[in-house]
Amino acid sequence: MAVEHPHIKSFARRAGRVTPGQQAALKTLWDQYVLDPNKSLSTETVFEQDAPLTVEIGFGDGESLAQMAQASPDRNFIGIEVHKPGVGHLMLKLKEHNIRNVRIYCGDAIEIIEAVIPDQSIDTINLFFADPWPKKRHHKRRIVRNSFIDLIVKKLKEDGKFHAATDWEDYAEQMMEVLTADERVENCAGNGTFIKRPESRPETKFERRGIRLGHSIRDLLFRRV
Repeated sequence: MAVEHPHIKSFARRAGRVTPGQQAALKTLWDQYVLDPNKSLSTETVFEQDAPLTVEIGFGDGESLAQMAQASPDRNFIGIEVHKPGVGHLMLKLKEHNIRNVRIYCGDAIEIIEAVIPDQSIDTINLFFADPWPKKRHHKRRIVRNSFIDLIVKKLKEDGKFHAATDWEDYAEQMMEVLTADERVENCAGNGTFIKRPESRPETKFERRGIRLGHSIRDLLFRRV
C-alpha cells in the first residue's frame, strides 16, 4: 500500500501574468471580495443572505464560478484560489455583473478550509479540473486522497455533496476508488458510476482544453451519509 503524504502541496505555485485590469482589481476590490484567512468564517456577517453554502476549491480564472453564482442567487459561494491572476479575474467578473453572493479566499484551500470554515457548515464542495499530476511519481500530490476525504466529511453538512470533475481518466478512476472505499460518503449515481455534467456546472477553460486534446470528461457526485 502506498504511503500517503497529507501535507504535500497539491498545487504548484506559478507567478503567472497579471493583466493591468486584474492588477487594478487586486488593488481596489480586494477588501470587498477577499476574506481574511486568519479569521473564522461567519456567513451571517459575510453574506447578505442566510443560504446554502457552496465552496469551490481552485476556481482557476473564476469564469465558471461567476456563472454558477449568477445562475443561483439563492445560494452563497466561496471560491478558494492560490493564484492571484485568477482572483483578480474573478473579482472583475463579480463587479461587472454585480454578483453579490460570492466571497474569495486566496491561499492553500486545504489549510483555509481546515482553519476557518466551521464543521458541518458546507452544503456542496466543488473540485473541478484540479491539477492531475499525470506523472506516476507525482500522483502523491493529487488532492483527492484519504486525508482529503477526512476533511470534506468534517466540513460538509449531513447529505452535503462533493462534486468533482476531471479530464484525466486515471485520476477519475483513482478518485472513484478512494471515495467508494470510504463508508462515510455515498455515490449519488450508484456504485462505481460517473454522472453526466449537470447543467448547473458550466464548462471551464481547462475542460475545453481537455476536449480539444481528445480527453473524456468525467464527473463524480458523492454525498455525506
